[in-house]
Amino acid sequence: MLTALIAAPLVFLVSLPFWLPAVVVRLRLRIFAHVNGTEGIQVEVARFRALYEHPAADGRSRGAVLSDLFWYWLAPGPQVHQEHLEPGERYTEVARTTRRILAAVHARSASIAQECAERALDALGGRPVNAVRIRDLMMPIWAEFYYQVVFDEPCPREARDLIVGNADDVVTSLKCCGLRHMTRRDSLTRYLVRRIEAGDVPHGLPDVLSTQEQAWYLQGTFFNTAVVQSSEAMAHLLMAIAEHADVQSGLLDGTVDIDHVMDEALRLYPLFGVAHRITTGEIGAIPTGSVLLFNYADFHQSGFDNPERFDPSRWKTLSAKDTNHIPYGVTANRACPARGLMPITMRAVTCATLTRFELRTSAGHTRSIPNRGPCLLTDRLGHTRSVRWRLTVMRLRDRCEDVTRSVTQLVLGTYMVWDARRQRLCGRYFEQLAVD
Repeated sequence: MLTALIAAPLVFLVSLPFWLPAVVVRLRLRIFAHVNGTEGIQVEVARFRALYEHPAADGRSRGAVLSDLFWYWLAPGPQVHQEHLEPGERYTEVARTTRRILAAVHARSASIAQECAERALDALGGRPVNAVRIRDLMMPIWAEFYYQVVFDEPCPREARDLIVGNADDVVTSLKCCGLRHMTRRDSLTRYLVRRIEAGDVPHGLPDVLSTQEQAWYLQGTFFNTAVVQSSEAMAHLLMAIAEHADVQSGLLDGTVDIDHVMDEALRLYPLFGVAHRITTGEIGAIPTGSVLLFNYADFHQSGFDNPERFDPSRWKTLSAKDTNHIPYGVTANRACPARGLMPITMRAVTCATLTRFELRTSAGHTRSIPNRGPCLLTDRLGHTRSVRWRLTVMRLRDRCEDVTRSVTQLVLGTYMVWDARRQRLCGRYFEQLAVD
């Protein structure tokens, strides 16, 4: 009897990593739906592309309860964030400015990205094995890269730390792994205002925006979205490479195409979960003002053989334009402005990393990657010791962290959804705009 009383709690504790995280995720989704209501039309995979690129599916924020939550996570200045601006003069000028800034650096983008990556890798020192979180390793790289894109000069340590602090705070709150810290984000805003007022930005910024709004535009477009999404994309790519030794060796000997690996990583681990759009006109039977919900993960899984399997070789015969694959959106309706830049720079950072290190991981790899991508980087020059025990420890630790992290996400996510609903940043902004 005593043995049974002792064994039962132990079995329960040991079993937690295998079932509790999934239960908590389902509970969190139910709470989110309860707080935000049942807003939105779930778009079927068969209609995904047609509706996504439809010119009347171009509303971004006005009229959607979900926008309050995204504005909350992306503050400050979500009202001038390029992804959330409504169609019109402000959006047109902001989008034109972004394209112009990115075009100015396009020819040098690979070399800049490689230099930024080498500095970050040098900072690891000469240890034969480095235990890292890939997203944390990548974030300073992209902070320096986009600083150079905006200011056309090497990134000083002060600016890099501000950008990384801002981007990390945004993505951590988005994943409900921590609360947002507006003082940290406002520090970057104040820095950008000072640089704009000093005339340090060598690009013409949108005239329709005030200096404060110009700072928010730079912060939201380049130092929130660009840094976060680039870091997340690289984390997924390098984690996938670390999980598949045959792919990694093929990249080194040239038998595997890096573009195929990138396409497959972004197919299996799309950077967006569910995106919403608001219709500004009728689309068939869908009335004006409807909130359309687009599930990227479902779309990227549909129409592929063994869709859950990581298989870069499938892209030898497939083309993105003929499949359910839109990692950078669609050209017809606000495609990602960095869609031409990202493949070039991701190749450069990947090559810089694989040239110096062998990547191995035993941690979980999911689309939301809340664990930030635990990975071992083994120096390719002369290191022959086994790291099997370290991979075993990594796997056990990741499983245990998943339990505490899922509970944290439940508690903090519930609070932030409630707080966003209470503050109504988007709803109040448009209500005031109508009054003015």
